Amino acid sequence: MRYKLTFVAGLALGYVLGTHAGRERYEEMKKSARELARNPAVRNACETAATTGREYAGRAYHSVSEKVGDRLPAAVTDRLRPGRRRSDEDLDDDWGTSNT
Repeated sequence: MRYKLTFVAGLALGYVLGTHAGRERYEEMKKSARELARNPAVRNACETAATTGREYAGRAYHSVSEKVGDRLPAAVTDRLRPGRRRSDEDLDDDWGTSNT
């Protein structure tokens, strides 16, 4: 999903930089992107995707750790510790959504 979003962003940037439509088209696209980002449905979809991603990452961690066990180096296990959460201050985002 991340690569698809990156591709779309690159495509949009390429269009903006390569177009001969001028400043008006650029401002129109910028306004549309801003409205899309402020849409509550888009915000909720992003929040749901992030939550689902975290959930699947946790499942994958447990699955891999069961198969690999203690064979991972300490540097790797320290980075992949399950349940590692950011502090409550870091959970606030600039979208104004809740992390429920």
